[in-house]
Amino acid sequence: MKTLRLVLGDQLNHKHSWYRDDDKDTVYFIAEMRQETDYVKHHIQKVVAFFEAMAGFADWLRDRGKNVIHWRLDDAENTQHLGKNIGRLVQQHGIEKFEYQLPDEYRLDEQLRQLADDLSIDTEAFDSEHFLTGRGELAEFFDGKQSLLMESFYRHMRRKHDILMTKDGKPEGGQWNFDQSNRNKWKGQPEIPREKGFRKDVRDTVKRIEEAGVKTFGDIDPQHFNWPTSRADCLKVLRYFCDELLVHFGDYQDAMDPDEIYLFHSRLSFAMNSKLLHPREVIDAVIEHWQNNRKNISINEVEGFVRQILGWREYMRGIYWKEMPGYRRCNRLDNQKDLPDFYWTADTKMNCLHHAIKNSLEHAYAHHIQRLMITGNFALLAQVHPDQVDAWYLGIYIDAIEWVEITNTRGMSQFADGGLVATKPYISSGSYINKMSNYCGGCRYKIKEKTGDDACPFNSLYWNFLADKREHFDGNQRMAMILSQLDKMDAAELKALRARAKEITLDPDNF
Repeated sequence: MKTLRLVLGDQLNHKHSWYRDDDKDTVYFIAEMRQETDYVKHHIQKVVAFFEAMAGFADWLRDRGKNVIHWRLDDAENTQHLGKNIGRLVQQHGIEKFEYQLPDEYRLDEQLRQLADDLSIDTEAFDSEHFLTGRGELAEFFDGKQSLLMESFYRHMRRKHDILMTKDGKPEGGQWNFDQSNRNKWKGQPEIPREKGFRKDVRDTVKRIEEAGVKTFGDIDPQHFNWPTSRADCLKVLRYFCDELLVHFGDYQDAMDPDEIYLFHSRLSFAMNSKLLHPREVIDAVIEHWQNNRKNISINEVEGFVRQILGWREYMRGIYWKEMPGYRRCNRLDNQKDLPDFYWTADTKMNCLHHAIKNSLEHAYAHHIQRLMITGNFALLAQVHPDQVDAWYLGIYIDAIEWVEITNTRGMSQFADGGLVATKPYISSGSYINKMSNYCGGCRYKIKEKTGDDACPFNSLYWNFLADKREHFDGNQRMAMILSQLDKMDAAELKALRARAKEITLDPDNF
């Protein structure tokens, strides 16, 4: 039976069972499409990374004797639309069956299900064989429970997959979570190794994107592209993380510094989200390295890393499939303001925001605390509409695919789901930023001042937000202490704070 198999740009799984088949009558289809470049405005490095990885994967399939059709943006036959492209290939090649792997974005899932109904041939959907949970596993786990606590799910995953567990069923190190040990500020030591870099020439890919008229943003050096886009490169980055960075990863995973791009972070998120690496092989490699170097590497370093992949990553995907499509419309705090222009330029006098956004524009990257407690924190305190925050996060980061981006943005960062994911909003005044980063010392604003022209904008925005949104947090036990402080605040002081916050939100690009 002549079969057409679709491989999406984030389904580059070399170990998928498809590729073990004797499939002489199978055509594999990979395509660059305006449908995918244009549904949101993407960082140029993100588009380049996916296109480069797709091309490499197509070559890998051909090297194994597979029949591959790989359409680029400028191919004459490319309609730039998934359904139309599939329909054209079915007709041209006499296809009798269409097969696809279950996509990880709801919009594509809807599109492919509709396409399967429309085609006049047999269709079959397969698992992508990547995640450690099924789409509905999280919903089943929390069925009947009052809250969707990530920690509970994480412990379930540790037990289920026997990861960081002792022979008698206890967690390694005597506790499940070492997060309290992973909040150190980096003060210049220990020395941070340079990232495992690449110097790829991607001028042809950049030219193709530009000539097609694809609208992108951000910076790129097309002669020295620095992201891994092949499985071999991704494995090198994994090994480099184990050998050079894991030893201090946990200690400084929440730290921030204006002169450090990656600190001790792995840079593996694109490798996993494109499926070039499987999460289990990443986890196993890290744990094996730790087991062989227990004298030098503490348990908190490896547990913090495993929690991000086995806990957070799988949890967010489960939330996505449990709550979509309604989740993309969540705005429980009724925030309505526009995202400041400086999110696209980094042109702000606030040092923390300037560096976090500049890093994002230059490298399509910022680590989770920069995303959560700098850019996300400001957007929430400034009461920006979550649709605009969504579009920015989805476009700017090289690892951003909706299933992981929207749950972090609407849930963890913007509290737009009303507390489904986070039990309290992740907000702070300037004190947290000063505690965890080296931004404040070089800032035009003073961290200890709350009002006046020199005051850190986060200070007034924080108290103004609490006052504005107080009714949303009544009854939330985790907010009780801070709301009590709000109630006890001198009326004149609160009025001055709110006046300062209004100045900032009326013209944030002047700060």
